[in-house]
Amino acid sequence: MTDSPGGVSATTSIDYLAVEESPRFRELKRTQRSFVFPLAVFFLVWYFAYVVAAGFFPEFMGQRVAGDITVGLLLGLGQFVTTFAITMGYVAFANRRLDPISAEIRADLESREAGA
Repeated sequence: MTDSPGGVSATTSIDYLAVEESPRFRELKRTQRSFVFPLAVFFLVWYFAYVVAAGFFPEFMGQRVAGDITVGLLLGLGQFVTTFAITMGYVAFANRRLDPISAEIRADLESREAGA
């Protein structure tokens, strides 16, 4: 048979549902979620705290820190800094903890495919 656009054979002997239920894949999902969920909660709390502060405490958010720089502006810029920090942290975490497990799973699947 011809290959699909992704380069994978249209027929395969690998039971991907079984792979998804395997202990190693479950470990990969658990490891990823243990990092992502707490950071997502942290960021959402931080984001909504900023929005609430802007809506309910305009005097505080409007306090000048230096010249035309206000607390609200600094906290708003902090949202961007936090986003980049979380992204960089996730990339480092994925490189260190997730990629080795996924490479192991992938190598196993490729060896199964080659043997089929």
